[in-house]
Amino acid sequence: MKPLQLGSTTFQWGSQTYVMGIINATPDSFSGDGLIHSRDWVRQAVEQGVRFASEGAHLLDIGGESTRPGAEPVEADEELRRVVPVIQALAQAVDLPLSVDTYKASVAEAALDAGASMVNDVWGLRMDANMAALCAARRAPVVVMHNRSHPRNAVQEAKLGGRYVGAKYDNLLQDVADELKLSLDLAHAAGIADEQIIIDPGIGFGKTVEQNLTLLNNLDFFKSLGYPILLGPSNKSFIGYTLDLPPEDRVEGTGATVSIGIDRGADIIRVHQVKAMSRIAQMTDAIVRHRRPETATTA
Repeated sequence: MKPLQLGSTTFQWGSQTYVMGIINATPDSFSGDGLIHSRDWVRQAVEQGVRFASEGAHLLDIGGESTRPGAEPVEADEELRRVVPVIQALAQAVDLPLSVDTYKASVAEAALDAGASMVNDVWGLRMDANMAALCAARRAPVVVMHNRSHPRNAVQEAKLGGRYVGAKYDNLLQDVADELKLSLDLAHAAGIADEQIIIDPGIGFGKTVEQNLTLLNNLDFFKSLGYPILLGPSNKSFIGYTLDLPPEDRVEGTGATVSIGIDRGADIIRVHQVKAMSRIAQMTDAIVRHRRPETATTA
């Protein structure tokens, strides 16, 4: 796989695991870290981004719409109000690539104008017909994620939050791979270059607890597609339902998923607790990639 250059950071796939820090410009994040609760949310987002940079993040992912099971959709105007000021401020405050977590082309375009350099589309270019063309025209790298989320399959539990039940797959791994290929076809048809594409099997999106565990344990199945893999297990409900723990108590469970995910081939981990997960990633790299943590570099 060819390296990806984003700003001053070179992503040399296979050399180390890269850490994506999550910044939720939302009021209703499942993990409880949504920032739209005070008048100073832009400042708080910048402080969080600066801290993440000091803790080992290689890039930041800014989202303005919760994707937790059962979350209410957000109109584009409101999403823009949430993410654009944060991206503008972060672009001035940190020397890290910024990604926008959105499936709306209008939001992605404004975010790229504001200083983002990558798009993280949780619907794999399938929700907005204009997204693939936009990413191609702007030469913006894109994460295409697998997603079978349907509100009717989401159930809520007060302590543990939402999860999906009744998600049916004929063959979980092959079905996910085949549906990712549909997103890849959309990307190629629009003219997005292979080296600008990252895939995400969509842990937590339209999968049961057991299916998420199976997906994680077999992440290496997706290496055959030939693209870098982003893994986003952080604090998700499959961890909570496995350990019977609420979102704020899932750091150890997240650490286990990160370590196993790296062993199974993850190239990027998308996480809330950057400091802890960066250390886990470095230690796991030292084991599975046979490299000492201090040799991992970012150009």
